[in-house]
Amino acid sequence: MNAPRWKIGEAARLSGVSAANIRYYEREGLLASQMRADNDYRLYGSGDLHRLRFIRLCRAMDMSLEEVRALLSLDLVSKADCARACEVLDDHLAHVRERLAELRALEKDLRSLRDRCDGAGEHCQIIEALHARADQAVPAPGGTGRRRHV
Repeated sequence: MNAPRWKIGEAARLSGVSAANIRYYEREGLLASQMRADNDYRLYGSGDLHRLRFIRLCRAMDMSLEEVRALLSLDLVSKADCARACEVLDDHLAHVRERLAELRALEKDLRSLRDRCDGAGEHCQIIEALHARADQAVPAPGGTGRRRHV
């Protein structure tokens, strides 16, 4: 008896990963290119669904594609791979902690900005401050700003 195979729409429904993301993960090499049925539809098996769910879980934890790729390449029983998994998670935790610090600074800045105005004045101090910041905000040459991991 043949193992069950699903077309991309059904694989998306069963895995919780959109069809567009499934195609993207294939292009990125996180999911092997799938066999095709006679009608040229991609077909996915239960192993593919598990892998998609694994990817979805990791992405829900804000892991980068490289981190997901690293975890997918590891063996369940190898001590060295266990150490590598710890390393990947430690690195990711460092990124998360950095982002939390950035978010705390952002919260403080937003609170300070919000405290400038109570809505009762003749003009809005918040809007005024934002326009002043916009006048001072000059992008770095050749860039659009700092790229964040998470």
